[in-house]
Amino acid sequence: MPPDKPIYAHGDDDPHLTDDALADKVLRFIQYAALVDTSGISVMALGGLVVLSGEVASETDVACAGDAAASVIGVASVENRLNAKPGATG
Repeated sequence: MPPDKPIYAHGDDDPHLTDDALADKVLRFIQYAALVDTSGISVMALGGLVVLSGEVASETDVACAGDAAASVIGVASVENRLNAKPGATG
């Protein structure tokens, strides 16, 4: 069964989205572009500011998620509050 929404589509590149739509787009783009498991990530958007919070598998995923979020059209700045799971390496 196909997902209700594609993981990411270039039609998402509208820079004038609501905060909720921007947060959703950022989360999908992190999964698509950085190949990071987003099940433990929460995204909040306010204007062009995006806040990432939650837990990911590694420090590498923390950095990749932040970089991916920053590259999304409509995002002016990213506050990356993600943490790597305890004992994670990489």
